[in-house]
Amino acid sequence: MRILSGIQPSGTPHLGNYFGMMKPAIELQERGEAYYFIADFHALTTVQNAAALRVNVHELALDFLACGLDPARSVFFRQSDVPQVAELAWILSTVTPMGLLERCHSFKDKTSRGIAPSHGLFAYPVLMAADILIYDSDIVPVGRDQKQHLEVTRDIAIKMNETFGSIFKLPEPAIQESTAVVPGLDGAKMSKSYHNTIDLFAPENVLRKKIMGIKTDSTPVEEPKPMEGSVILALHKLVASEADHLAMENDFRVGGAGYGDLKKRLFGAVWEYFAPFRAKRVELEADPGHVEKILADGAQKAATVADGVMRRVRSAVGIGPGIDNAATRP
Repeated sequence: MRILSGIQPSGTPHLGNYFGMMKPAIELQERGEAYYFIADFHALTTVQNAAALRVNVHELALDFLACGLDPARSVFFRQSDVPQVAELAWILSTVTPMGLLERCHSFKDKTSRGIAPSHGLFAYPVLMAADILIYDSDIVPVGRDQKQHLEVTRDIAIKMNETFGSIFKLPEPAIQESTAVVPGLDGAKMSKSYHNTIDLFAPENVLRKKIMGIKTDSTPVEEPKPMEGSVILALHKLVASEADHLAMENDFRVGGAGYGDLKKRLFGAVWEYFAPFRAKRVELEADPGHVEKILADGAQKAATVADGVMRRVRSAVGIGPGIDNAATRP
């Protein structure tokens, strides 16, 4: 089973990135061949500063490796280091119906929040499909909000198979419903676009200030606190032990604890949860050449798979010499 996932280097990773994508991806390393990439092509729709993008890519690689991605059990690489994906995106775009892309909610959502509309932003799902299909992926860990894009990938693959013969297998999503959407400081989905994030490796004073700034109601200390929709409870459940979380739920239920104290307990749980990852990150930062070698080695492995798929695709659509697709298709 081949597992494929990517994450954009569009800024500092936060708890939503970790629990929504990074942690599930790391856990899936045990289940099959894991291919994980830093989606710098995708990031160009919002990050259009060369120096900033390079820094973001390097920092994201550090963060992912520090959190447990193991290059001995996965293939970790920069998206742009396998340029064949851009070629496949073009080929896929020639059969992708406009109506399919017009129904995608991501473009509407991003432009409504002030991101300049562009062909790249509109065609994002086609490049995402190429990312997935070029590695003959079986499983794609995605957040609930990305599920539509995987459905688009399957639709495009079906269209290609109907038009040119059996080229692609159809990937399946892997969604952890309990952590698919992580709430931000204001209760909305945690997102850089909403400016409500908690960074994974923020300094202690910054992290404390962020958590103490979580929006709450005016319930008095002595009274029970509303549990439904509580950001404090939702985040605490992700990072605390079962016993500690049950204790916090009880304090919400019976009252007697103020929001300030509850936030302090959340801060302590978050700080402790990421302590081993912080230590690993410091170790990795000391040897940036090692991180670059991991990405380069991963790109070489990924390119080998991509080359095989592209030979199959080119032959099927009539570009270059023909091959026996029956012997190479998935």
